Amino acid sequence: MLDVRRLRILQHLAAYGTVAATADALHLTAPAVSQHLAALQKEAGTPVVEKHGRTLRLTAAGELLVAHTEVILAELAAAESGLAAMKGGRRGTVRISAFASAARTLVPPLFERLNGTGTGTGTGTGTDPAPDNGTGAARDLSLRLSVQEPDEALDELHKRSTDLALVHSYTVLPRSVPAAWEQTVLMEEPVLLALHPDRAGPEGLAAGQPADLSRLAHLPWLTPGPETSCYEMIQRACGAAGFVPDIRASSSDFSVLTALAAADAGAVLVPRMALPDHTAPLSLHPLVRPVSRTVFTVCRAGTGKHPDLRAVVDLLHETATALDDRTAGRPDRPW
Repeated sequence: MLDVRRLRILQHLAAYGTVAATADALHLTAPAVSQHLAALQKEAGTPVVEKHGRTLRLTAAGELLVAHTEVILAELAAAESGLAAMKGGRRGTVRISAFASAARTLVPPLFERLNGTGTGTGTGTGTDPAPDNGTGAARDLSLRLSVQEPDEALDELHKRSTDLALVHSYTVLPRSVPAAWEQTVLMEEPVLLALHPDRAGPEGLAAGQPADLSRLAHLPWLTPGPETSCYEMIQRACGAAGFVPDIRASSSDFSVLTALAAADAGAVLVPRMALPDHTAPLSLHPLVRPVSRTVFTVCRAGTGKHPDLRAVVDLLHETATALDDRTAGRPDRPW
């Protein structure tokens, strides 16, 4: 009979790539990992790994076992989630990997709510006690946050180094997620053109008027770094408009890019949530050919019903909805 613990080690080897990294992730020694893999090969009756230079790689049998292991681990996670829900306990730690603007905007209210220092939606005074409104925001539930690009967050989820990935995709840049993983859409937001009013005027753009990118190819552009998906979004949006942007400055921090745009250094395409709280003197414009960003959470199969994780996802959804409502009420951001 195959040992589930050894199957889990094989799955980690597939995710981490080396015996040393697998051992570190599982808090084992490298020799212990090798011994477990050797024992698994005896149980399987066929090699599950083979040497490839100085590393190991999966055989066809090993890949088959990993595929089945993903299903087994998902079912075990679902069983654990069900038991936790029956017990009604919310006493654990939820590890979140989130992209920067979500970490700045959506995650702080979680800490407020769980610490009892605010309403959790960013609309209160920050001094009211955290109410128990049915979301299960127990104060003994703790959070661990790491800020990562979506691809990195999903990789950490695959490696079981995080519990919840807070990621995004664009209409011009879909994101692939394993079909068995559980997704919850939090919000959809427009991508806006931001530039100085003195630059918008000569382009015939009144405040809030939709912008046709194909007429703006001659502008200097400000973009995130090429390692980010937001950079690729801008490349694709400009490419669809028939030009390659002339990049004058790059930064992976949208607050830097909007500050440069406010100084008339160039134009930038920015998701609404990444805008600073005070956008003056920026001139903001939706696009004639709209580009939007979907913000969503992803967790591994079987884990979504765990009370701790469910509480965090519910609070994130609540916060995102409140953010949408507040934005809709701002005359300077009617999008």
